[in-house]
Amino acid sequence: MNQAGFPLGILLLFWVSYVTDFSLVLLIKGGALSGTDTYQSLVNKTFGFPGYLLLSVLQFLYPFIVDPENLFIGRHFIIVLSTAVFNLPLSLYRDIAKLGKISLISTVLTTLILGIVMARVVSLGPHIPKTEDAWVFAKSNAIQAVGVMSFAFICHHNCFLVYGSLEEPTVAKWSRIIHVSVLVSVSISMLFATCGYLTFTGFTQGDLFENYCRNDDLVTFGRFCYGVTVILTYPIECFVTREVIANVFFGGNLSTVFHIVITVVIITVATLVSLVIDCLGIVLELNGVLCAAPLIFIIPSACYLKLSEEPRTHSDKIMSCIMLLIGAVVMVVGFVMAVTHPQDCTHGQEMFYCFANNFSLTNVSVSHFQLTTQLSVLNISIFQ
Repeated sequence: MNQAGFPLGILLLFWVSYVTDFSLVLLIKGGALSGTDTYQSLVNKTFGFPGYLLLSVLQFLYPFIVDPENLFIGRHFIIVLSTAVFNLPLSLYRDIAKLGKISLISTVLTTLILGIVMARVVSLGPHIPKTEDAWVFAKSNAIQAVGVMSFAFICHHNCFLVYGSLEEPTVAKWSRIIHVSVLVSVSISMLFATCGYLTFTGFTQGDLFENYCRNDDLVTFGRFCYGVTVILTYPIECFVTREVIANVFFGGNLSTVFHIVITVVIITVATLVSLVIDCLGIVLELNGVLCAAPLIFIIPSACYLKLSEEPRTHSDKIMSCIMLLIGAVVMVVGFVMAVTHPQDCTHGQEMFYCFANNFSLTNVSVSHFQLTTQLSVLNISIFQ
């Protein structure tokens, strides 16, 4: 919302969710047309080994890079401890269906975090000054915003894994599941984005929790819940990364020993990346435009266009052509903009409004007039 402009950001979010819904169904249709049951085998049958290799790289990079955890107290220690105690054991599962209950817990915690963000837009939002361009329709970084949204919605890399875990997998049943799932996802994303932006407007950072002050106990609890959701989500991403390695180098079958070794190596390297990277915004942007955009926009559309025997005027083919072109633009332009205009990162730093005298986020009884005056004086001193 901060990069695209609030009104345009809302429109883009709904558009990306629609494209996600369409492309997820398109992938399964492509699998049915080609007689394949994995994303890699679909691309391999459609575009041969070069396409298979490109997809394998993208499928490996997206879930591999998704792991940087952003915890504040003893960050490095907590990352290593949580990885060893939780991430590794959960990632050793062979059946993705066993992660269903874990994903449910993550969803419940996400709803709890959303409640915290919604509460703070009421209690905190009025006390933070709004930026001058807060309500413009569009901003120049809209392409980067699409990259971030693509990152948030992509689940194509484990699409066939989930489809295969259904008791009676059919395209119709899959379509119904996807419609409901994407509708719930875009609703949660919209509430998060709207409440976060209404609270902080132009001060909104790539990691929303960076905007809240350290003395806010309720938000600190939200940070803890967020850390748990990352821990519970990561095994699914590790599952995909491991499957890519298994398909490329081991013909799809891993012995118990290799299964354990490869899992340990993936998690170890990903943890090392997490210890080094603490700026979430640039990770979202680059991963979104370089990995998520091709996996959502380009590859599903290209596969369907080549496999389908429907006439060129068919609605699915027209939409696929549009998605393919837009995906290429988002990938190229988004990468250039992310590199030339990277997001500022203030990891671990208190925002200026947290230093106002007598301002406690756990006790917002300070009058709006008094706080605004304090913030104005502080703002002037900062810019001077």
